[in-house]
Amino acid sequence: MPNPFVAQRITPRDIRERFFSENAGAATAVSKVTDAITAQGGKAYLVGGFVRDALLGVISNDIDLEVYGIDATALEVLLESLFPGHVHVVGKAFGILRIGQDGFTLDIALPRRESKQGSGHRGFVVEGDSTMSIEDASRRRDFTVNAMLIDLSTWELVDPFQGQRDLEAHMLRVVDPMTFPDDPLRVYRAIQLSARLGFSAEPATRELLASMVSRGEIEELSKERITDELKKLLLKAERPSIGFALMRELGIIERSYPELTALIGTEQEHDWHPEGDVWIHSLMVVDAAAQLIHHGDEAFSENEKLSIMLGALCHDLGKPATTEHVEGRVRSRGHEAAGVAPTTLLLSHWTFGHEVGYAAEIAAAEHLKPGMLCNDLEKGRITKEQYENAVRRLVMRISPVSWGVLLAISEADWRGRGLEGVATAPYEHGMLFRDAMTELEARSELRPLLEGRDLLALGLTPGPRIGELLKRVETERDQGRIKTREEAFEWVKANLHT
Repeated sequence: MPNPFVAQRITPRDIRERFFSENAGAATAVSKVTDAITAQGGKAYLVGGFVRDALLGVISNDIDLEVYGIDATALEVLLESLFPGHVHVVGKAFGILRIGQDGFTLDIALPRRESKQGSGHRGFVVEGDSTMSIEDASRRRDFTVNAMLIDLSTWELVDPFQGQRDLEAHMLRVVDPMTFPDDPLRVYRAIQLSARLGFSAEPATRELLASMVSRGEIEELSKERITDELKKLLLKAERPSIGFALMRELGIIERSYPELTALIGTEQEHDWHPEGDVWIHSLMVVDAAAQLIHHGDEAFSENEKLSIMLGALCHDLGKPATTEHVEGRVRSRGHEAAGVAPTTLLLSHWTFGHEVGYAAEIAAAEHLKPGMLCNDLEKGRITKEQYENAVRRLVMRISPVSWGVLLAISEADWRGRGLEGVATAPYEHGMLFRDAMTELEARSELRPLLEGRDLLALGLTPGPRIGELLKRVETERDQGRIKTREEAFEWVKANLHT
């Protein structure tokens, strides 16, 4: 008798071919595990996000297997025999065994029962049970598109809750409305998945998510768990704005993030921002930043990508406090400096870390500078030499934040508007800035003219005086009164006693 849950519309044999083609190491490991489990009378299934993404045409490096018919002890012994020294227990409460190899991660677990016994993520009692039915095991999952399996003995899709139907409809649907609220983090998971996949929450699911927010259930979540989901939203979505818009619709923005709430309804000058208020602009900037980190010419590290995304989100947080009507125009004078404090407050809700937090503060304070310097040069207010000196000062001022990070945020700000052509036009401010950096780097001008050892060589004794003189030398350089090391030495000799 055929399995009633095997999907009839597609057979994912092509997934198997792509898996072996694109990630042969992981595919070989999965086959090795499957053969050993089958030999002991068990069954192995690919589950969760790997199956969902594979059906969407993406072969992930994060692979989850669920094993039926073998108890936990036997499974661990079997895996240790296959991968000696490479099997680690992770998520101890959930009994997950992880095999980490070059280029992929393979998580293997029994189907499990979960019951809510207290508040928070730790308030669950989890019990592995290799005798559970596929339907019962899949019922604990969050959304139908995450509740599909691939039977590794036949490479057939097993779909007990019609996840394939919802996948094709670009829809997020809760598997079990009764157990879904057990973990409020699933609200944030819906947010990041909606943006990453470009899916909408079906009406009943949206209503359930909103009710969880209105009851305050997400407020029991730790900052760390929320941050993990937001990181996926910021780094994996082509259009993170979809997730932020859903956060607003569900009431999360107004309830949890007053710094973002203040952007809603804050006016902007129509000639420069025909798209609407600062909230709309900020979402457009976030999307523009996502395009730069995913498809731009620069190769950014993960931390730099996160810095760019958070900087894009926070860059105009100073506008609500500074926006006013002046002679019939909307002005936000001083919003850059005013944006640092609300940026710090917003980031205090999360745990992204000091490095990216500082970069977001720099974004608020300095995001207009590349454009302003370019305009000053083009309008003849400063010379090319003065422009390069100003670029050098800016780069040194924002250190250790990379100038490439600041320039990406500035470009996203420029592109994230409703003006015709800005999405595809060359970013001339950035081109000029890069040219200046090439010149400065060629002349080795991106470091201090003098160091402490230079002053010691002049006969000064170690102490605070050395730091004072070095700082004054750089101030003179910033003002254009000193340009070379030789001039710096002469200035020090002339000012030793002042």
